[in-house]
Parts: sequence; C-alpha cells; structure tokens
Amino acid sequence: MATRPGCDFEPDHPKTSSTAASITHNPNRVATPPIYHLSFNQNHTCFLVGLQNGFRIFDTDPFKPSFRRDIDTHGGIGLVAMLYRSNIFCLVCGGPDPMYPRNKVMIWDDHDSRCVGELSFRSEVKNVKLRRDMIVVVLNQKIFVYNFLDLKLLNQIETVSNPTGLCEISHNSSPMVLVCLGLQKGQIRVENFGSKKSKFVMAHDSRVVCMSLTQDGRRLATASSKGTLIRVFNSLDGTLLQEVRRGADRADIYSLAFSSNAQFLAVSSDKGTVHIFSLKVDSGSLPSLPNDRSHFASEPIHSRLSSLSIFKGVLPKYFSSEWSVARFRLPEGLQYCVGFGHQKNTIVIIGMDGSFYRCEFDPVTGGEMIQLEYINFLNVENF
Repeated sequence: MATRPGCDFEPDHPKTSSTAASITHNPNRVATPPIYHLSFNQNHTCFLVGLQNGFRIFDTDPFKPSFRRDIDTHGGIGLVAMLYRSNIFCLVCGGPDPMYPRNKVMIWDDHDSRCVGELSFRSEVKNVKLRRDMIVVVLNQKIFVYNFLDLKLLNQIETVSNPTGLCEISHNSSPMVLVCLGLQKGQIRVENFGSKKSKFVMAHDSRVVCMSLTQDGRRLATASSKGTLIRVFNSLDGTLLQEVRRGADRADIYSLAFSSNAQFLAVSSDKGTVHIFSLKVDSGSLPSLPNDRSHFASEPIHSRLSSLSIFKGVLPKYFSSEWSVARFRLPEGLQYCVGFGHQKNTIVIIGMDGSFYRCEFDPVTGGEMIQLEYINFLNVENF
C-alpha cells in the first residue's frame, strides 16, 4: 500500500465523498460548545473531543492543544476515532441536527483535508475502533469488521442490545483479538482472529456496561450495571483471574483502563472517585497469542486486601474484597474517562465538562493521589 511523508496510510480503493469542503482548519475561532464525544487514542498519548462545530485533538503528557478542525455548516461530530497520532480519522456526525446521517462513517484524511472513504449502515453507528489493518464499526446489535486496505467486509458479529457501543480490540497483537457483548445479558464474547475461534464468558449476572482490554488482548476487565465489582479475565480461555471492589453502593462505571504494563487498572464512576487497583496476576504466565510481540512485566503485583480478610468465609464477601490502592476525588455525577500517563505512576482524567487532570499515585503507600495539573481544555485560548 502506498504511503506519503507525514501519513501512516489510507485505503487503496475508498469510496469517494463530497464531504471535504465542510471541514476546515480555523485556528482563530474560539468557542466552548457542548461536548458530544470524548475518548483517548489507542495509547493514551492524546484525547479526542467531538463538538457541535467540529473536533479537537489534545496531547496528554504534557498537555497541549494539537489541532482542531471546524465544521462550517450546521451539525456536529458525535464520534471521532483517531489512528494513534496519524492523519487518519473516522468521523460520525452527531448533535441535535447532524449534517450527515448517524448511520454513516466518514474516513477523513487530514493530510489532504478530505474524506477518502465512507461506510454506510441501516442503523445508527454507536462506536468505531481502529487498527492499522482493520476498521471495526459497532451498531446496536451488530459489529462489522473491515480490512483497512480496501474496506472489504471480513466479519459480522451479532450481539445483544448495545446502545453505548461497547467493544474493545487488541492493538499490539496480530492477529486481532476483539471483545464485545455476547448474546445474553452479562455475557462477553471474545473473537480470536488468529485461531478463528469464539469464546463466550458469563462475566456478570447483570448487564455489562463497561470493558477494557490490554494492548496484547490477553486480559479483559468488565463492570456491570451494579458498579460494585470489577472482574479481570484471561480473554483466551475465559478464566476469572481477579475480582476487585469499587465500593458497596451501586454506581455507574464510566471507564476502565489498563496501564501499559498491565500492572494497574483505573476505574472512574459517577461517584466522583477514580480508583487505581493493583493487578496480582502474572501476565507473563498467560499463553502467548500467535505472533504476539508484546512484553509484559514478569513479576506479579499483589492487590491490597481489606484488613478484615482474615475473616474470609466467616463475614460477608464484602469484608474480604480487594480494594483500590489509590484514589482521586472529583465532582459527583459528571462523566469522566481515565487513562494512564506516560510518566511512571501517573493517570490522566478527562471530563465531559472540559476538565483535564493529571495525577500521580503511590503504588506502595497508596491513599489519595496528588494532583499535578488541571486545565479546562474548552477554554484554551488561541486554539
């Protein structure tokens, strides 16, 4: 596949589109519109914001504006997916009056400032995931997997109702591992594109609302609508590896994130607290995926147990649960996404209110995290 300087890649035979003229670069425009979409890229080096007037990209560590693209007409960007730090994006329109139907994915090449491909569906697009070799499009009850080179359809997967577009894919392993909802409440489906086998795991009794996958695809974290327990599985065989407790009261879990070395798991919820958990499982003992080149820490990190764990089997399970090693408190009721920073023992938190936090945690003594940085990214001037 041909490439150009400054570009990672583009499809060889995309469907053409006339969308290009509607998105422009306007560095002098200042606005603080409502946020329609908020997410990190694959390695948390930047985050993406979909707005009613276009989309913006910010670097996470250190924080700085990267670039913005504005829509000259009505409508907004309800979903934006970026391939690492390349010029390739997938865009889905959103907002109360979208410029294009929400059932269309536009593949945007920012190097040429034009749409180089389109994918259209019969229902609204809920999520898009990108790898260098594949595009994954999530609908309410179906997932489509395409080859990035020629947009050829490779696979279709049926799921239960999935209004938030839950789906995770591996990025450092080849072939791909894809994790999505199964065919019934509480069930997870793991698709291994190397072995071409499907694995169904009953992760929870109640509805699964959040999930995260390690970069190599070997470990999976899930949370249910109860929001009290987070479970970590071996995605290859469905074995439950660890169970950690966020709290005792019901909560809405907004995001889960593994650290790059899979030693820690971060969790955010509507309770206004971000938790960091130590993962005790030795990922080096897990079987390797075909052609897996990723390397994880060989020494297990042991999670803290409740001080009452000596009464396990006598007192309720709550008292012997594994608890977080570190916490950071935020305003309650707001939606936050969390990812790990590139500096050791740091996390990045982004909020739907425009807030950006960078915090440091102590993996040994634990306790409250230290806030290193706070910025309202919607109010960044001259951007």
